[in-house]
Amino acid sequence: MNPRQRRGLILVVISAIVAIATFFVVTSYVASVNSQVGAKVTVYRATQAIDAYTPLSATNLQPVEVPARWTSQSSVLTMSQLQGRRVGFRINAGTTLSSDMLIPSSSLNRDEREVAIDVNPVTGVAGRVRPGDRVDIYAVYGDVPGLPKSVKLLTSDVRVVSISGQQTVTNQTASGTSQSQVIPVTLALVPKDAMAVTYAANFAKEVRLIGLPTDVGANRGDDVKEYDASQLGGKAVAEGTK
Repeated sequence: MNPRQRRGLILVVISAIVAIATFFVVTSYVASVNSQVGAKVTVYRATQAIDAYTPLSATNLQPVEVPARWTSQSSVLTMSQLQGRRVGFRINAGTTLSSDMLIPSSSLNRDEREVAIDVNPVTGVAGRVRPGDRVDIYAVYGDVPGLPKSVKLLTSDVRVVSISGQQTVTNQTASGTSQSQVIPVTLALVPKDAMAVTYAANFAKEVRLIGLPTDVGANRGDDVKEYDASQLGGKAVAEGTK
């Protein structure tokens, strides 16, 4: 082997050593990065601003891979879990969706309908009724032509689906406008009861939710279902007289 061949062999050996060293350095760096980042998971982000109650779909969401250690478990969702769901507030483009942002799916039976009504914060709910509770619904009729002023049991053992926060509404009357505080309550009702409650919510003087004891299914056949002024006893006096 002449000197030129020997130098060539040495250069080949050196190149091989450098290549092997580079390979191990890169492998070590990648392993170090992987150990810090960890496994990746897919999350979904809004591709645009999404208004409240807009159905979610592939048109306004996009999948993004992120390190699992840098996101919460509630953000690891699939498109099938998000398709058609809604968020109750406006979200900006780039926001990562999570399960606790989604409005709960309906838990209605086939013969139930969701009906939302406004009730008085004190007499209607008073902070004692929660989603999942069972209530009776009473309506107070104060001024129905041809009928006595009365309170009626509209329907009993009704499931409360959801309760929203207290809101201020403006009421239009013959004497002007006034404001009142209400709490929107969503109830699960069969169609017939839904009609009765909807009518009462619009025409009754007041609608009340009456909390029930925990013995769901107990026989309450003896409960009074209707009451009017004639049952108070005593002598009736026409309104406006002394």
